[in-house]
Amino acid sequence: MSSTMKPPKGFAPMSCCWSTATMQKRLPFLAWLPDYTWHALKMDFIAGISVGLTVIPQALAYAEVAGLPPQYGLYSAFMGCFVYFFLGTSRDVTLGPTAIMSLLVSFYTFHEPAYAVLLAFLSGCIQLGMGFLRLGFLLDFISCPVIKGFTSAAAIIIGFGQIKNLLGLQHISRQFFLQVYYTFHNIGETRVGDAVLGLVCMVLLLVLKLMRDHVPPVHPEMPTGVRLSHGLVWTATTASQNNYRIDANQELLAIGLTNILGSLFSSYPVTGSFGRTAVNAQSGVCSPAGGLMTGALVLLSLDYLTSLFYYIPKSALAAVIIMAVVPLFDTKIVGTLWRVKRLDLLPLCVTFLLCFWEVQYGILAGTLVSMLILLHSVARPKIQVSEGPMLVLQPASGLHFPAIETLREALLSRALETSPPRSAALDCTHICNIDYTVVLGLGELLEDFHKRGATLALIGLQVPVLRVLLSADLKGVLYFCTLEEAEKYLKQEPGTQPYNGSEDSVPEHKIALLKA
Repeated sequence: MSSTMKPPKGFAPMSCCWSTATMQKRLPFLAWLPDYTWHALKMDFIAGISVGLTVIPQALAYAEVAGLPPQYGLYSAFMGCFVYFFLGTSRDVTLGPTAIMSLLVSFYTFHEPAYAVLLAFLSGCIQLGMGFLRLGFLLDFISCPVIKGFTSAAAIIIGFGQIKNLLGLQHISRQFFLQVYYTFHNIGETRVGDAVLGLVCMVLLLVLKLMRDHVPPVHPEMPTGVRLSHGLVWTATTASQNNYRIDANQELLAIGLTNILGSLFSSYPVTGSFGRTAVNAQSGVCSPAGGLMTGALVLLSLDYLTSLFYYIPKSALAAVIIMAVVPLFDTKIVGTLWRVKRLDLLPLCVTFLLCFWEVQYGILAGTLVSMLILLHSVARPKIQVSEGPMLVLQPASGLHFPAIETLREALLSRALETSPPRSAALDCTHICNIDYTVVLGLGELLEDFHKRGATLALIGLQVPVLRVLLSADLKGVLYFCTLEEAEKYLKQEPGTQPYNGSEDSVPEHKIALLKA
């Protein structure tokens, strides 16, 4: 072979493109960084400052929710900014301490910072492993009613848990029901100064929220000062939620690595923040580079402001927390589910109620109820029955092994147990695949029909189902494209002779007889 011979046409470029695509998927910053502009830098700078001014007071407040000294909130607030720059798949999402995660941390760490740091490391290892194993699809099994029930209950637990700090009450239990009892029992011990300061802070935040609703949208042409002011208003008033379509596995990698590296700097577990993500988006962020400014701002506050944290009033932090979690309580979800699908109220209520006992039990129970509802629909699919020259049964959804007994009962009761027995057709239009148990069940049904002198025909088989039936080598299986063709064949009308052979020899719009 000549040394100048070229490789096959397209071989090198395909290999190069595949490698580049893989690298950009694993390190998303490689996709947007080459096209980064000066304008994007300015917008990210403003957004980074806005989020930084948000995360500093929130981190201090959320550390209180976690039962940790306030500085641990800031220890947890900067690592995600740097990691997400390299691994994040969304320009808006920010990682850091959140109200709900802080609540979960408080249940397991017993106010011990060392346990919180260990929890961050262990949870990071689990998340990183899930990301590498591509287990992000497991999140799809947590339904929206479960999430809404959990977040609404968490909002009440977190918000009411701050009433004691808002009123300056002492020695209040952290268990929710005991907390409610002792808060009202000790209401007479309220410190007027703390209560006034907390209420003033809440009113100020409420006023800023009303201002936000009347602030015009930000535009790149606006002066920097105007855009920064716009961001500051959003900073103090947003816990709103944006909808994002992101790579769940890549996000697991980003959050997992953030928790592992953060544990080296005394961080407790972190995750994506609803409120700060909304601040980021409304501030006009263009890329994850905005997080670099946020992280730098948090580090500066740790270096120069740590000594002042001691003097921050707990009532002021309580006001920040309460106003941050109020939007998490969805007041419309019950009415929406009542109109859309009332059965979804069951996992919502189970999750919501049990979360007041233990949050983790509420999530697990709600997910289990959702799974049972899903399995019930699989095991007991709705079957539409049509009367005519032939009895036609059409499963409204797929046909899986738990459902074969339901199908068998329907065919026996409506076709074979009548006098005389009737021939029937199974409309497989909505059946995309079948398993071995379904094949065995169909085989038994075919035998039952044959013994009673009736016929069971299959209509509208899709290619994957047809392939399985051919591989199973069932005896006497009739399948047709349409119901009309099945009726003609059963009447032995001319021009409807069956076809014998393999899958490749079966015409798409003709009937066939697999095995006589």
